[in-house]
Amino acid sequence: MRRNLITAVLYTVVTTVLFGLVYPFVVTGLAQVLFHDKANGQLIYKNGQLVGSRIIGQSFTAPQYFHSRPSEAGNGYDAANSGGSNLGPTSKKLVDRVAGDVATLQLDHPGVAVPIDLVTASGSGLDPHITPAGAEFQVARVARERHLSEDAVRRLVAQHTEGRQLGFLGEPRVNVLLLNMDLDDMAPSK
Repeated sequence: MRRNLITAVLYTVVTTVLFGLVYPFVVTGLAQVLFHDKANGQLIYKNGQLVGSRIIGQSFTAPQYFHSRPSEAGNGYDAANSGGSNLGPTSKKLVDRVAGDVATLQLDHPGVAVPIDLVTASGSGLDPHITPAGAEFQVARVARERHLSEDAVRRLVAQHTEGRQLGFLGEPRVNVLLLNMDLDDMAPSK
C-alpha cells in the first residue's frame, strides 16, 4: 500500500512538471522562435504605434472608413469576451436589431440588398474580415467622404481581397483594418 502511494505521488509530481511546466515552455519557446509574428497575435504597428491585429477585428464607425461586421463580443470586439450573442433566427431581439441595421444601411442605398455580413456578427464576434460584397456596398460612401473616385476605392478593395485558402477553403474576404490603413495612406482622413 505504501509503495503504491509513493509511486502515485511521484508519478503525479513528474507528470505535472513535464506536462504542466516543461512542455508548455518548450512549445511556447518554439513558437516564439519559429512563428514569432503569429505567436504574438499578428500585431500591426504603424510609425511605432500599435494599431491593431491582423486576426482580431475592431470597430470602425466614422463614415470615411470601411465598417466591420457587427460584434457581439462583450462591448464589441472585446477579445476577453469573445463569442456570439447566442440569439437564434427566431429571436425577436436579433430580428429587430438586424432589421434596424438594414434600414440604417439602406439610407445610402435605397432598395439595394444589404450584404448579410454587414448586419450579422460572426461566431467569435472578432472577425477582422468582411466579404467583397460587403466592401463593395460601402465603396460609394467611403469615396464620397474621402473625395476619391469610386474606381480608385474599388481598386484598393480589389488589392485587399484575399481568395480562398489553398484555392478551395473558406470564402473570399477583405481585411478591414488593412484596407482602412491603406485608405489612410492613399487619402488621409480629415
